[in-house]
Amino acid sequence: MTTTQRQGNPDYRDSGLVFPEDFTFGSATASYQVEGAAHEDGRGASIWDTFSRIPGKVWNGDTGDVACDHYHRLDEDLDLMQQLGLGAYRFSIAWPRIQPTGTGAINQAGIDFYSRLVDGLLERGIRPVATLYHWDLPQPLEDAGGWPARATTDAFERYAEIMGAALGDRVHTWTTLNEPWCSAYLGYGQGGHAPGRSEPAAALAAVHHLNLAHGRAVQALRATSTGDPQYSITLNFHVLRGLPNSRGEGASEAVRRIDALANRAFTGPLLRGAYPDDLLEDTASVTDWSFVHEGDLETINQPIDVLGVNYYSTATVRLWDGVSPRQQNDGHKAAAGGTAWPGSSEVVEFVEQPGPHTAMGWNIAPEGLEELLLSLREQFPDQPLMVTENGAAFDDTVAADGTVPDPERLDYLRRHFTAAHRALQAGVDLRGYFVWSLLDNFEWGYGYAKRFGIVRVDFDTLERTVKDSGRWYGELARTRVMPA
Repeated sequence: MTTTQRQGNPDYRDSGLVFPEDFTFGSATASYQVEGAAHEDGRGASIWDTFSRIPGKVWNGDTGDVACDHYHRLDEDLDLMQQLGLGAYRFSIAWPRIQPTGTGAINQAGIDFYSRLVDGLLERGIRPVATLYHWDLPQPLEDAGGWPARATTDAFERYAEIMGAALGDRVHTWTTLNEPWCSAYLGYGQGGHAPGRSEPAAALAAVHHLNLAHGRAVQALRATSTGDPQYSITLNFHVLRGLPNSRGEGASEAVRRIDALANRAFTGPLLRGAYPDDLLEDTASVTDWSFVHEGDLETINQPIDVLGVNYYSTATVRLWDGVSPRQQNDGHKAAAGGTAWPGSSEVVEFVEQPGPHTAMGWNIAPEGLEELLLSLREQFPDQPLMVTENGAAFDDTVAADGTVPDPERLDYLRRHFTAAHRALQAGVDLRGYFVWSLLDNFEWGYGYAKRFGIVRVDFDTLERTVKDSGRWYGELARTRVMPA
């Protein structure tokens, strides 16, 4: 992705920015990270329930059993969203709440919970943006093969039909999948996410079946939704920098390889109807791609109303010279090592990014967001975009007066909203922006050690406190003018 001509403050701290009247300001969460009530009202087990109980997989042995207790504090959290002035809320539906085993009978209590959530949002003037899958696969489906198995796409299609019939009269936007890169490569390749498998060929099969599940789900949602929802998928794009190795070689080749696996493995079939030839060549030693059946690519290539863009930081790669110790920076989910990169794990190395960094060890690079949005506009000029996740973890401290000053997060958001505004000014069809996350929550393998929320959650008392960044964001959402 090319460097762009930038105007304004070089550090992305522009002032007085005004966003369009129809620009959506929202925030986002995921079911396993916030809901809790993991064993209540008929909910079945997910792969994250299982994975989080394996010793050493999650910091401190944390689980999502209680999380933020959003399931029991729904009205309180809905009121909080209204207080913040959110125009939309992006949530995910826990598949095991709807079908405890992933197939078969519908659990009405699960349907009822999400119906109350959607109705509560609409009553408060907040648009519901529902994600069908944010990583909590029902455990019985994993036991039968998981995403590397084609049958999982059949089950997902049925699940989409159920949700379209139940909520498709009221949901504003359906998102099929959140970050299938993480599900496939971290879940089945690198093994750092549930279900914790390290099988490169299975990871690539999962890539395809997740893509296929998206296409089938869009068809199913269209067939069953009686309202007029929009349709979407959310991808975590990798903004890559290339460095030459010790022999001065390979910067562009390293970028090409990782771009194929990380970005074009999804945008190719989803938006162009084909997998990139170089991806197939790079991975030929891992799999023959025989899991791609006739008609699959046509099914995957469904028109969507908006493409969800998740962005946190950049990644730097180079070809390994075969001599020096290989670097792997797995502090960033987009730069995890091991077998996260089938066909290239032994060829490409990730180089630690210069600071400043967030508490996750991810570099702060607002220019990367502008660059990404401009690049996507160039590649897919007719595709509207939405920033569906952007935010930062920092080690917050509660002040003596009970407030939560978080100047680093506030500054991070200010700079990234500046980047988004510059992209808008450059003609990018950017429809809105969802801050990650509404609440401090269960941060996957990091447990409760990392806090992304614009609202603090005391995990002992579950009390919510709006942080300074949340107050700042609320003013931006209400006025559409970047606060001082």
